[in-house]
Amino acid sequence: MSLPVLAAKAPRKSKKDDVVTISTSLGDIKLILFSDTPLHRTNFLKKSESGYYDGTTFHRVIPGFMVQGGDPNSKDNDPINDGQGPAHEATIPAELAGHRHDYGAVAAARQADFVNPQRASNASQFYVVVNKQGAHSLDGQYTVFGQVISGQEVLDKIAALPRDARDRPLADLKMTMKVERVKKKKISELYGYSYQ
Repeated sequence: MSLPVLAAKAPRKSKKDDVVTISTSLGDIKLILFSDTPLHRTNFLKKSESGYYDGTTFHRVIPGFMVQGGDPNSKDNDPINDGQGPAHEATIPAELAGHRHDYGAVAAARQADFVNPQRASNASQFYVVVNKQGAHSLDGQYTVFGQVISGQEVLDKIAALPRDARDRPLADLKMTMKVERVKKKKISELYGYSYQ
């Protein structure tokens, strides 16, 4: 008599997802993070929930391209070091999962290829694509790990801020972040985002 073979259960997919809200004086931006970039997702959620990003600024804005923020150096009173990040900050291995630099894509900043041929990501700085046609010249070169689902008009306001020759806004635009667990069905209903 043979014993029945037990089929391995597929891991249960969560019916909820994390929605990250970036709050600024110009309004709120809501985004979701991709599950197939787990190192970036976990890092960003941990920093968002811990208050790490609170008080950082969008320190680089390029209209028609992207807005960048998240550098803890931007909390101090020295605008010259914004974007340089802390000395010896850890990096995150690239997770090039095939996500494209579409409008509202959230991606990790990194050092240039000549000093970073592995394309490892910065552990804190991120950017959001504000070009409505996308920034597809960057596809496959930087880790895209999330997507804005609400607040695109806020991104457009940030991109339009007056800035200096280094693309740094003339006035600091500080952010705070919070994370909420929300049913995926509700996310789809509220924001029109469709899960694959």
